[in-house]
Amino acid sequence: MAGLEGFTEDDVRSTLVRTLKLLAAMTAVGMVAIGWKLGWASALLLLVGAVISGSGLWEWMKLMSAVMARMDAGGKARPMGLILSGFFLRLGLAIAVLYVSVKYLHGSVIALAVGLGLGIAALTFEALKMAREWTL
Repeated sequence: MAGLEGFTEDDVRSTLVRTLKLLAAMTAVGMVAIGWKLGWASALLLLVGAVISGSGLWEWMKLMSAVMARMDAGGKARPMGLILSGFFLRLGLAIAVLYVSVKYLHGSVIALAVGLGLGIAALTFEALKMAREWTL
């Protein structure tokens, strides 16, 4: 990869898959550490946050792929309604899962926030790796 101009949809997909794998590894390590220190409910809240974060990354990839396909096709690609409705449905489901998990698990809300932030941390790590490759 020489730079952003050569960045294809397959590159986006492979970067996101690497990000999700890193997110899964960070979640597993975090669950062990938090479970040991704060208990199983907090470890489960971390998992809930990480799953929501990972699903958000996956939905963004689907949305960006659809937008890129629409731009490549000159606006003649399939309608965006189904993709957008899935995106907003996942968002509503994530809010419901957050509410239920905080209400009934009685674990550390900080663990939930850390789980939500793990996706951003994994994506940032992958972005820094790509930026390093482009500058070398």
